[in-house]
Amino acid sequence: ILGIGVFSFQSCIEDDFIMDTVDPELRITSSLDSIEINTTFQLNYAYFNNVGNQENVDVLWSSSDDAILSVDQNGLLSALSLGTATITASYDDNGTMLTDMITIKVGMETVTNPVSISGMIATTSSYKLTGSFTLSEVGNDLELVFDDDYCASTALPGLYVYLSNNSNSVASAYEIGAVQVFDGAHSYTIPNIGINDYSYVLYFCKPFNVKVGDGAL
Repeated sequence: ILGIGVFSFQSCIEDDFIMDTVDPELRITSSLDSIEINTTFQLNYAYFNNVGNQENVDVLWSSSDDAILSVDQNGLLSALSLGTATITASYDDNGTMLTDMITIKVGMETVTNPVSISGMIATTSSYKLTGSFTLSEVGNDLELVFDDDYCASTALPGLYVYLSNNSNSVASAYEIGAVQVFDGAHSYTIPNIGINDYSYVLYFCKPFNVKVGDGAL
């Protein structure tokens, strides 16, 4: 009976050949809305290679207006005069220039606003798996909240949810945990993770290492 169940499950998974490679990405991970004049602020970044793994690389920082906001090659901002400037991080990845930008206001206070990202889970198999979600900063943690429209088939074996930078792999993903709720609103608290650290919410049937759903952040 177990063998029949395994065959039935595997036969319902899309059997297209899935590549685990993704486009490399450079990402400014700091969430900064404004900076107080005559102060400094350290910007952080992350580079993810062609399988979604983070690597250390040397980036080039630049400002659209050095008279307002300057940045050194370690990503340290200096707020010099009132106004707004765009900071760019760049990295030459074997001939492909990767960039990310953040626009920052120089004002009377430094403001790092909490960030939230909304998305939708979609099934990648014939099993039902759907629902809208919001990922939000709550203090030093993240909260992943699924809405009332969430529904997952209880026939999915060993269903786990992850955060990942590779839409097809959990090899370097953050494992949130086993799915306990299969219908309706629920949430997960994720400690010590930045909201810009991952690009996808993934659902995998862990015993088979098979992806059954995803949602982009």
